[in-house]
Amino acid sequence: MALQITNENYEALVADSKPLVIDFWAEWCGPCRTIAPIVEELAEQYADRVNIGKCDVDSSDDVVALYRVRNIPTLVFIKNGEVVDKHVGAISRNDLQAKIDALL
Repeated sequence: MALQITNENYEALVADSKPLVIDFWAEWCGPCRTIAPIVEELAEQYADRVNIGKCDVDSSDDVVALYRVRNIPTLVFIKNGEVVDKHVGAISRNDLQAKIDALL
């Protein structure tokens, strides 16, 4: 299951030794709902190697501003505390998995 990333817990997740993938989303976003099952499936598959979480843009303004999210869905890929990749828009399972594999 994907982690819930909030203003309160994102710093600890970024500081963790595991790479981090943040899915910025909103309940009202159609493309966000389309990729949600993919994100959940990959969060379970990579649970021991990568932290994968969802950040609701309507309730986590600080995190949204920090990563300059303007459109959703936006996926941010973080390794060693640094953003190494970013994807805006819907994404296929294979493409998302390839981006996660690149973090390892």
